[in-house]
Amino acid sequence: TKPRRRIENPKWVALLALVLTFKLCAAVVQAQDNFFQGKSIRVIRGGQPGDLYDLWTRHIATYLGKHVPGSPSIMVQNMPGAGGLAATNYLYGMVKPDGLTLGMFQAHRYMQQLTGVGEVKFDLRKFNWIGTMEKTEVMFFVRADAPYKTFDDVLKASEPPKCGATGSTDGTFSLAKIFEETLKVKFNLVVGYQSGNAIDLAMEKGEVNCRGMIATGHFSREPFVTWHKKSFDRHLAQSGQTRDPRMADAPTLGELWDRYKTADISRRVAQVILAGNEYGRPMVAPPGVAADQVRILREAYAKALKDPQLMAEAKHGKLEIEPASGEELQALTERVMNQPADVIERVKKLVGELSIFRFAGS
Repeated sequence: TKPRRRIENPKWVALLALVLTFKLCAAVVQAQDNFFQGKSIRVIRGGQPGDLYDLWTRHIATYLGKHVPGSPSIMVQNMPGAGGLAATNYLYGMVKPDGLTLGMFQAHRYMQQLTGVGEVKFDLRKFNWIGTMEKTEVMFFVRADAPYKTFDDVLKASEPPKCGATGSTDGTFSLAKIFEETLKVKFNLVVGYQSGNAIDLAMEKGEVNCRGMIATGHFSREPFVTWHKKSFDRHLAQSGQTRDPRMADAPTLGELWDRYKTADISRRVAQVILAGNEYGRPMVAPPGVAADQVRILREAYAKALKDPQLMAEAKHGKLEIEPASGEELQALTERVMNQPADVIERVKKLVGELSIFRFAGS
C-alpha cells in the first residue's frame, strides 16, 4: 500500500484546525438558534390575572417570542396560591429545566427566603435571572387633610398616622417598618386589606390616612390620577438615590437618614428590605437550564424591551421601562442573600411583627 502523504507545513495544519473549529462552532450556534423553533414557551405568573403585574407579564410575553431565535410562541399561565409562593416553588422544583418554562414573581420573594418562611422550597440564588423591565421605587403619602405637611410632622406627631396595608410584604408595611427601624417613628397599621384597591377606597372613606406603594403605579393609574387633580393626597417621602421630579418636595430616605443620623446597621437593614425595588418585576428561568439557552433568553428579553411597538404601547399605558439585565439581578441576589447574622435577625424582627397589629375588619 502506498503510504499516506504527511502534511509537513505546520501553517497548513493550523489553518485546517481553524477551519474545522469554525465549522464546529457554526454548527453549535445554529443548533442553539434552532432550539426554540416550532416550540412554545410557558410563562408562569404567580397570581390572579388583571393587576399591574399581570399586565406587565402579558406585555413582555407578547414581544419576547419574536426576539428569540426560532420565534417560539409564548403563553402566560396564572398560578394563584399563597400570594404567588406556590408558583415560585413549582417553578423551582417541578418543571423541566429545558428553557421552555419561565416565571415572573413578586420582587419581595427574596424576603421570604431570607427570613426563613417555612413554605419556601426554593433558593433564589439557583434561579437563572433573565431580566426586569422596571426597577421600582416606593413612596409614602397621606391624605392632604391629614395633620402632616412634611415627614418631620410625622416624626413629631402625638398621634401616629393610620396606614392601610395588605400584609407584611406590601409597600405600606415595609416602609412603616423601615421608618421605625431607621427614624424611630411610629405608625398605626391596619393590616389585612385584600388588595391595594381596597386600601385606596379606605383612604377615600377616611378609614386610614396614609399608605406606601410603588411610585410607578401611583403616577400611572386611578384613583391617583384623579387624586392629584383634586389635590387629595400629599407625598412625604420616597426611596431611591435622587428625588423623583413628580414628587420633588418629598425627601429621599437617604436624606432623612442623614438628617437624623441613622446608624449604619439600621441603614443596612433598610437597604435589604428595599432591595425588592431593584428586582422590580423580574423574569426567571428555573435552575439547571443550559447556559446557552439562558444567554439567548436574556438577549431576547433585552431586545424585546427596546422593541418600538412595546415601547409605544408602554408609553400609551403609562408603563415605565427602566430595565436591569439578568446578570445584574443574579449579582443582586448574591449580595442580598449573603447578609451578616445580625442584619438578618433585625430584618426577621421587623417583618415578623405582623401579629401585633390589628387586622382590618377585626
